[in-house]
Amino acid sequence: MATMIMQYSWLIPLIPVLCFTIVGFLGSKMGKKTHYGGYLVILGTAASFILSLLVTLEYTGFIGAGNYYPDAYEEHIDWFTVGNFTLTFGFYIDILACLMMLFASFISTMIFTYSLGYMGGYEDEYQLKRQRRYFAEVALFLTGMLGLAVSSTLLEMFIFWEIMGLCSYLLIGFWSFNHPEGDDKADNAASAAKKAFLVTRMGDVCLMGGLFILFFAMNGHLEYTYVFNVDNLAAAYSANPGLMTLASLLVFGGVIGKSAQFPLLDWLPDAMAGPTTVSALIHAATMVKAGVYLVARAYPLFLLDPNVMLVVAVIGGVTAFFAATMAMNNMNIKKVLAYSTLSQLGYMFLSLGAGGYLMASAISVEGGHIVIENIAEFTAGALGYSAGCLHMVNHAFFKALLFLCSGSVIHANGTEDMRLMGGLHSKMPKTSITMLIGCLSIAGFPFFAGFFSKDLVLDVVFELFDGNINNTGLIFALLWFLGIVTAFMTAFYMFRLWFMTFKGEYRGHHCHGESPATMTVPLMILSIFAFAAGFIVVFGWEHVFTFSQVGAAANGDAISYFLVGGAGKVFEISLDPVIELFKTWKTYVTIVLVLVAIALAYLMYAKKSINPGRFNKNGKSALYRTISNRYYFPELYNQISWKLGYDVAKGVEFFDRQVIDGTVNGLSSAVVGGGDLMSKAQDGNLHTYASVVVGGIVFLFIVVLVLFGQFGGLF
Repeated sequence: MATMIMQYSWLIPLIPVLCFTIVGFLGSKMGKKTHYGGYLVILGTAASFILSLLVTLEYTGFIGAGNYYPDAYEEHIDWFTVGNFTLTFGFYIDILACLMMLFASFISTMIFTYSLGYMGGYEDEYQLKRQRRYFAEVALFLTGMLGLAVSSTLLEMFIFWEIMGLCSYLLIGFWSFNHPEGDDKADNAASAAKKAFLVTRMGDVCLMGGLFILFFAMNGHLEYTYVFNVDNLAAAYSANPGLMTLASLLVFGGVIGKSAQFPLLDWLPDAMAGPTTVSALIHAATMVKAGVYLVARAYPLFLLDPNVMLVVAVIGGVTAFFAATMAMNNMNIKKVLAYSTLSQLGYMFLSLGAGGYLMASAISVEGGHIVIENIAEFTAGALGYSAGCLHMVNHAFFKALLFLCSGSVIHANGTEDMRLMGGLHSKMPKTSITMLIGCLSIAGFPFFAGFFSKDLVLDVVFELFDGNINNTGLIFALLWFLGIVTAFMTAFYMFRLWFMTFKGEYRGHHCHGESPATMTVPLMILSIFAFAAGFIVVFGWEHVFTFSQVGAAANGDAISYFLVGGAGKVFEISLDPVIELFKTWKTYVTIVLVLVAIALAYLMYAKKSINPGRFNKNGKSALYRTISNRYYFPELYNQISWKLGYDVAKGVEFFDRQVIDGTVNGLSSAVVGGGDLMSKAQDGNLHTYASVVVGGIVFLFIVVLVLFGQFGGLF
């Protein structure tokens, strides 16, 4: 039974694409029983989750006779061969792939089940078409993420990466599917979809450039087992370090676009124009997590240059801080959650970058080989990788929960404005309690899922500053400070959201009450994981995600072990690092900040003993206006894109008129002119004809002499 299950891993992304095909192309045959299409998608997604779980259990040795961990399990086929180049497709299973498959398929199952209540209840043909389209597109969206997780080559990964980009465009613009009688949401949704598509395409251009460089640097190979092999990386870096560094930065440029990091962060808040379930899918299970996955998957590539890891950490830290400030005063419940996603993604990149910088600083490339020079530093840095991956998993659970809770509130109240909510705890107790659990988790309240990963992230960042008083040390000191301030702001704005929504008096027009069971049951299930995910990963799987093996060797074998099969095999969180958290003052600083932030939010928005207006001069302060306008990023982007677009258009116009049209018009003018000249020779005069004949003979004679090299001898 060693490979009985894993050899069918290709079915994991295939099942949802079959659901997409059936619902998308045959859904109209269902008539008014459109919910059957929803049932099919849910069953297909659940089947993918069960298969992902079985693959994970077999890979880690819980079932079956084999135990492939930490080595990857791979199968592929040769699609076609041209010369020495062979294009292969297949699947690649390691612990990172298992994690992505598990949480993406499980959370998607919860979201799709929730969608039956959120998107259902309509009878007219227009709404039924919408439902069919919705379930077909979300199935394809999940296909993109699952395919990305099991891909065995960078080209295969890029194909699924683009599938997600297409689906995000379709689903963000879902409401632009115009109603025959008009739809107020249509224009806003269409604009948001175009913005998301164009901005993420900017990142994709960078990613394509990086992949092209890697293709040539790696002798025409894009397979993970070749590209991320330690010897191949060392050889390529030794041959051209600048080119490999450029490839790393371009790949990260694609990540910046897909995961909405600074400076390409403005599209994600506007993407809230889509259905709330789509927002949950994008933020928790697909799309933005793809960027984090790519950095984790390509970690060996990034490790070649510490400066690349420094860029990753700085971008993450800056995004985490600025996104948190933009959530502080926003009144739209979905946009607050969108900014929180930007901020939490920043935490993940901060952790991956900080840990990677520590690891990259501990190695060197000598004579075409990677040599580990400081095993203790290398091992300590690996914790940053682990913390980033752990936060990615934890965030998936509590962010899906928070978005679905917000959807429940919007579904009952018909508004996204928190100023028109309040007092909903008594009307929607299940939604209120489950959202409270999500808020506690994202805030990093002790022993909730977010607490473990957030504090591990900050601990890794501080490690790079502690006792290191140089330029890099000061940079990481600033990043650590931004991290703890962001932790304070996160707790504040999330409990500001919860108190404004569920406490006080109801300020809206009408509330339909608690959502149906199809919506509340997924909330209750997700709330369990939003609390317990930290315990499951930290205490339940420590014998699977082992930390000791990386530091066991004191020579180059350690990094070979880390790099050969890709970075996924080093996802490990053991009990010891968590115990160490409670031995350091830094953990207690963040705990105190979280408690103070919650208390401040309570006093301002529940008890109302503190007037929020005193801090922003009732909305008149310059800082408040700047943050409310997203630091004027939209205006800046519009100006840059308009000016750049105008200049490019003028250049294209000049090239078209002067070069393209000029060449065509010039040739036609030359032909016409030549024809006019030749027509003058046909005047009926015998002397003219004789002159033309003699001139032609002389010309041909000269040409012949030149061709035979005799011209010089005659003259």
